[in-house]
Amino acid sequence: MYNFAAEFPRGLKYDEFLSQYGIDEHRRRWNGVYERVQLTASQRQLLAGFTRQMKVLCVAGAWCGDCVNQCPIFQRFADASPTIDVRYFDRDVHSDLQTTVRICGGGRVPIVVFLSEDDQFCGVFGDRTLAKYRQMAFDQLGSACPSGIEPPHQSLLDATTQEWLNEFERIQLMLRLSSRFRQRHGD
Repeated sequence: MYNFAAEFPRGLKYDEFLSQYGIDEHRRRWNGVYERVQLTASQRQLLAGFTRQMKVLCVAGAWCGDCVNQCPIFQRFADASPTIDVRYFDRDVHSDLQTTVRICGGGRVPIVVFLSEDDQFCGVFGDRTLAKYRQMAFDQLGSACPSGIEPPHQSLLDATTQEWLNEFERIQLMLRLSSRFRQRHGD
């Protein structure tokens, strides 16, 4: 299996990633979506209640419309929970990582890999949530991938935020209920 733990420290924080790989227009788009991601009180409460450290590797592209519309959500989660540490990896620069997390035979982004506090693989999720795929199907799938030029409608952004939060919560509960971590933390 790929050594995600060895790769994790090489990742960049949100602002570092955008600074290194994005141009002004990319940063404007990502930050525009970031400003529109508004966690509800119950979502903030849930994230604040996370107790297990989660290392999150995100394979992305600053230029990618799907990343524009989803990666700012991960940053909001990290802002709301000190247990979430998200590191971003440029898809093209980290091609070995990209190849490892191919979905449906392709180099899709964003892809998120979850690790435990002791670097054990917990799961992978991406490239789009069910809400996004439903919207794409409704729109007849279109002829090209989203550009990120037009931000998602607020209802789609809210649904996508919730679906990503469900996955982050699933991993947190996996870690919280793990017998080895419960022994380690005495809970």
